[in-house]
Amino acid sequence: LRRDLRVSYRAEVEKPLKEIFSGRELEGVRGRFDAIHTELRPRRLFVATHMHAGDGNVHTNIPVHSNDYVMLHEAEKVVQRIMALASSLGGVISGEHGIGITKMEFLSPEVVEAFTEYKKRVDPAERFNRGKLLAGSGLANAYTPSLRLMQQEALILEASELGELNDMVKDCLRCGKCKSVCTTHVPRANLLYSPRNKILGTGLIVEAFLYEEQTRRGISVRHFDEMNDVADHCTVCHRCLKPCPVNIDFGDVTVRMRNVLRLHGQKRSRIGTRVAMAFLNITDPSTIKLMRKAMIQWGYAGQRLGHRLAKRLGLLRDKRRPKGTTGEMKVKEQVINFVKRPLPRGLPSQTTRAMLGLEDDKVIPILRDPQGSVDEQEAVFYFPGCGSERLFSEVGLATLAMLYKSGAQTVLPPGYLCCGYPQSAGGDDVTGKRISTDNQVLFHRVANTLNYMDIKTVIVSCGTCMDQLLKYQFEAIFPGCRLLDIHEYLLEKGMKLDGVEGQQYLYHDPCHSPMKHHNPVKVASTLMGQAVPLSDRCCGEAGTFAVSRPDIATQVRFRKEQELRKGIEALPVEAKLMSGDAEQSATPGGSTPVMSMEGLYAGAPGGSAPVMSMDGRYSGTPGDSAPVKVLTSCPACQQGLSRYANTTGIDTDYIVVEMARQLHGEQWQVDFINEVKQGGVERVLL
Repeated sequence: LRRDLRVSYRAEVEKPLKEIFSGRELEGVRGRFDAIHTELRPRRLFVATHMHAGDGNVHTNIPVHSNDYVMLHEAEKVVQRIMALASSLGGVISGEHGIGITKMEFLSPEVVEAFTEYKKRVDPAERFNRGKLLAGSGLANAYTPSLRLMQQEALILEASELGELNDMVKDCLRCGKCKSVCTTHVPRANLLYSPRNKILGTGLIVEAFLYEEQTRRGISVRHFDEMNDVADHCTVCHRCLKPCPVNIDFGDVTVRMRNVLRLHGQKRSRIGTRVAMAFLNITDPSTIKLMRKAMIQWGYAGQRLGHRLAKRLGLLRDKRRPKGTTGEMKVKEQVINFVKRPLPRGLPSQTTRAMLGLEDDKVIPILRDPQGSVDEQEAVFYFPGCGSERLFSEVGLATLAMLYKSGAQTVLPPGYLCCGYPQSAGGDDVTGKRISTDNQVLFHRVANTLNYMDIKTVIVSCGTCMDQLLKYQFEAIFPGCRLLDIHEYLLEKGMKLDGVEGQQYLYHDPCHSPMKHHNPVKVASTLMGQAVPLSDRCCGEAGTFAVSRPDIATQVRFRKEQELRKGIEALPVEAKLMSGDAEQSATPGGSTPVMSMEGLYAGAPGGSAPVMSMDGRYSGTPGDSAPVKVLTSCPACQQGLSRYANTTGIDTDYIVVEMARQLHGEQWQVDFINEVKQGGVERVLL
């Protein structure tokens, strides 16, 4: 640091030597000097002592090239010198990352024996760091791959795949800031799959591939199984990006893994996932109607039947925290997890387009109030997406109804479309890009056909559609336009309720929140005309996630239910509902609450008779406490949240659907459809 000692190869070695061996005839000798220097330069060893400098705890890092055995042996000698020096100075050979690997051989037998006795006492089953810090552990069985050989010896997987995957995770600081926000990190059920741990796992998988390539042992399918396991434990919610100090988005890493797996024919795909993706890919109205009948009506009914049978057989009595999910779960346990929470009943029998008679893909539908002036009506383009149009079709209908009532001219794309996000997120990047490209070409045709309309706003009613459409280059399709969620649009138009008497709300913000311009909780509260607190955490549905891995979804739901109960408890006393674990809270008049068979709040003795649904859960007491409803802005979340009704007593709905109901009555769907069919639709040939 004082610069008292400075050794310069250039000044003290190279220059004098080249002066001695000067002249054209000795050019080969000088070239050999340069070659030797080039060979030795990468072998220079740098010793970094950090984190514990000054506290007597030696903690060193020595970067080496693991394919250079001379460098490795030299580094080992350096380590021996450092450990001897530290001990002679009264220091301690310790460090939270190194003991049991590089430093084990330098610990005295007395220290090892003392720790062995301690570990046997506190961890007899060896659940923590099995074999570490015990006699026989150390570097003997450790393997460090040579990343320098990756580009040269990626014989089975292309170098770009491993290289890109490695580049995506290599900057991880292992700080763990991602843990608290991760959807699949459920401390009481599953500690293993936080983004930090999955990044470590990804690095190990890359090392495993490289090891087998470098040793010519052949690729083991077990590595692909492990990659599937890591990729399965992610909902691609991207929550981990915000707290990460080095901007690692494990959602993107997961999508990359799934693409690698699909490319090599190793992507695990269950029948339920394949059927769901097929339903999203088709565009023919007749096929959609047939699949909707089989999958939504019959399939959902079959799952609910399975739930009732499993409940009757006592298979759903286990109220403890969910089991861990390391590796593949047994078929029986997957089935039990799949039927543990019933799918929603009472879904619309038709899609939005079928209700309105707008299924022709050769025609561009434009919905407008015929009583209004066309010149004064704002033109918007609404992309309904699969969930709002094919599944929960009342969402698409409510969006159209509220746009209609706001005085807007609403342009719908011709025919059934999917945005392409589910395909891309599932690892089928080729199909996702094809769908996105085809849609953009179609939208250009729509814009050219309707060039007399000044479309400045593109409306969506789904968060994943929003995320995908942000990549669509709409600026080139409708110049000067913006992408906006339907609820943000209604907020800007000043359309809102004045509160709902006798009703309390919670708001569930989707992992892929569609509201990008305004705070979602503020939007929900303003539109409903009353405070709507946030209920945090993922609902556990996550597109096809709950179908693909119901065991992991059970863990996610375990944590979400805790959040719902906390949200209910935080509401005013008169709005509280009792949860399934029979916790009690005050009731009007101070009387003891009556519990239903499932432990749900059922009113007060001597008061009004509670209104009970067919499954026995609380549905409100006339003249008594207000029921609670959870609102959301994502079709998948609406399905996911509806599956908590049996255990929390709360119903679920979309904000825009609730607004349509409160503003236009319980018969709003029938009234709107009849009104639109009386001259409210213009059909323009594409």
